[in-house]
Amino acid sequence: MTHRKKWLAGLAIVGIMSFASLSFRDAAPPKPHKPQNLKVLPKDIDHMALIKIMHDFCDALDFKCGDCHAKSTTKPGDLDFASDANPHKDVARNMMRMVKKINGKHFKVKGSFAENFVNNKYEVTCYSCHHGSEHPAKEAPAVKK
Repeated sequence: MTHRKKWLAGLAIVGIMSFASLSFRDAAPPKPHKPQNLKVLPKDIDHMALIKIMHDFCDALDFKCGDCHAKSTTKPGDLDFASDANPHKDVARNMMRMVKKINGKHFKVKGSFAENFVNNKYEVTCYSCHHGSEHPAKEAPAVKK
């Protein structure tokens, strides 16, 4: 390849890249997915706060996402996070209300569940009773003597 052909090829590549960068610069960034059907958590919850809360629930009860969220009817293998088909989801909502009520009444913690949970302001959490198990223990563990 001659020097002139190399120079023209390089110029063409630079031109294409410049045009492409200008074309995509004005493109709108993808909109973040907004959670739907939130009944206890705020509708405008920050995505990272939502994920932290959900992961904390999983850790506190030794659950996976599919233990509360229904399977998608349209996309095999996916979950339908907005669906209320799984009854565990409503149980979780009632537990969130209970945690908020206990902390408000007995520990004077005011404000939203999500903000208090994420910022560790609650004295009583899911883990307080569940200790990594779906059902809280009914008896204290035996004391070793």
